Amino acid sequence: MAARKQRTAEPQPEPEERSAAAGGCVLVMLVGVAVAAAFAVDHAAGVLTVVVSGAVALWRSARRPVSDSSATPPPGEGRPSCSECAGHDFIGVAPLTSQKGMLIYKTTPPDRPNHTHIHLSAGEVTDR
Repeated sequence: MAARKQRTAEPQPEPEERSAAAGGCVLVMLVGVAVAAAFAVDHAAGVLTVVVSGAVALWRSARRPVSDSSATPPPGEGRPSCSECAGHDFIGVAPLTSQKGMLIYKTTPPDRPNHTHIHLSAGEVTDR
């Protein structure tokens, strides 16, 4: 028998990613055709279709749960390691409002109770 040549696998072109905008355009066109057909059958049927679809859209948007994106994220595990705040008493932690993802850790030294040590820490916030 004769030896056959091994065919090398031809590289397959990568499939094109589908655009969400293209799907939205197709959906708008289909809805437009359906509304136009309702208006073509009867003017009252077209108006009723628009009113009912608007009421359904309003009802769905009112029933959708709203995420609380303005909620303060919980602080990360533990305090940042800082040689200055070793042995200090922990007062609290608060998010820095001017910079997203930053926390303000407040501690007080045991020998100076009226003094507050502030430590800024980045990357300690977890999104939940």
